[in-house]
Amino acid sequence: MNVYKTDSIEELLANNPYPGRGIVIGKSDDGAAVFAYFIMGRSENSRNRVFVERDGAVFTEPYDFAKVSDPSLIIYSAIREIENKIIVTNGDQTDTIYDAIKAGGDMREGLRTREFEPDAPNLTPRISGVITMGRGDFTYEMSILKSGTPDGTVCNRYFYEYTPVSGLGHFIHTYVTDGNPLPTFVGEPERVSIPTDIDRFTKAIWDNLNEENKISLYVRYTDPKSGASDVRLINKHK
Repeated sequence: MNVYKTDSIEELLANNPYPGRGIVIGKSDDGAAVFAYFIMGRSENSRNRVFVERDGAVFTEPYDFAKVSDPSLIIYSAIREIENKIIVTNGDQTDTIYDAIKAGGDMREGLRTREFEPDAPNLTPRISGVITMGRGDFTYEMSILKSGTPDGTVCNRYFYEYTPVSGLGHFIHTYVTDGNPLPTFVGEPERVSIPTDIDRFTKAIWDNLNEENKISLYVRYTDPKSGASDVRLINKHK
């Protein structure tokens, strides 16, 4: 087994009808701090969403407010910034991590108070990432909270800390693929290549997400020396 095997994001997404929600964090070939977050959906309620940038954060919001049946697990702040940190998650644990950092703690402290989503029988994992900028470079960490038993009586919490490597990223998503119930992501975050070109990377993700199930994608490249960022935001609902 080659533990250093690195896949392209296209290879991991092209034949997967439902990886669910996904986070990629890493370093481009030319040194940018990179992250991407996408959401997918199978139900009308889940598909009725768009990404919206507001007040320096990114939120999921209904596309058609009249069609919202249950906002509890689909409407949340997905990306927030505090101090020198960027937080990206697939749920309202974004705010939990933000509050923990604000109080002098960190991602781990915040997430120890949270569990997977209460959406039995799927028991959807909570996936999270934090990028810490500083001194012309950055570090990043990722986490997944998932059920340790089929009935959801146990929550296992996994944390990963990374030193950036040029051209390399890590990809974590909520599900292995489609199914009933949906099979939870297993193993460590997957190693993926990160190109220099933001448009190339954005296209590689968006074009290879299942056309029927994909909803929104957000990609950001940040120069860790200047702090300048380049962003791409795509919503299926225009």
